[in-house]
Amino acid sequence: MGKVLAALVLGVALTGCSLVPYMEDPGFRSGYYTVRRHETLYSIAWRYGLEWRELARWNGIDAPYTIYPGQRLRMNPPAGGGTASPPKVATGGDRSHSVPGRGGPQRETSRRTAPSASPPTSRPTPTADSAPSDPNDQQTAIRWQWPTRGEVVRSFPREDTAKRGIGISGQRGQPVRAAAGGRVVYSGSGLVGYGKLIIVKHDQRYLSAYAHNDKILVKEGVEVRAGEEIALMGETGTDRPMLHFEIRKDGEPVDPLNYLPDR
Repeated sequence: MGKVLAALVLGVALTGCSLVPYMEDPGFRSGYYTVRRHETLYSIAWRYGLEWRELARWNGIDAPYTIYPGQRLRMNPPAGGGTASPPKVATGGDRSHSVPGRGGPQRETSRRTAPSASPPTSRPTPTADSAPSDPNDQQTAIRWQWPTRGEVVRSFPREDTAKRGIGISGQRGQPVRAAAGGRVVYSGSGLVGYGKLIIVKHDQRYLSAYAHNDKILVKEGVEVRAGEEIALMGETGTDRPMLHFEIRKDGEPVDPLNYLPDR
């Protein structure tokens, strides 16, 4: 619970946005969160810095990880670390889906320019791309690519903040592309401080996020391939047109520059 509250406080400091509606949720204060319309298991886990598989396990939620408005989710492990019974759902609510989907080598840099991504010629179901294994991460299997053209103007913060990614500047309306193949598990504007946001699930360990878009071009549940155009760059909550890009491994933010290729 402490990790969740810390993420909330830091999120306020970073974005200048009020998270009072969530803090005022009496269920959340007691260790539970009430699902709202258009939320998914992935978006809730992302907002509060949790690992989506753990959140699902704590609440007895199995694939395809469907949740409902009015449903109360346990936000910390049950006593003894076991699995909770599936939570009760408020009647008459619409369904909010969380859909399953599909890994990346490491490197270190400071400030670079993202190369132009060539548009795909077709839209097949994504498959795992092969990439040389990294001695520091034997689980990686995705060949990552830059999500848009532009200069990296905001580097990955080393301190433990709520929003940990990089900022890539560009022109409003320029293409934002999937950095790797996977399935869209969130597409909307319900996460405070992210504007119009897309979250893509690449495998059981890796998720990527694309924030502050001017327009979203994909819906939840669709499969996307690496390099496919998924949004248009915007400038919501930023001082210039910019893509805020994040990669999370097992729920933890990682520096995208350790995964993206050199120019």
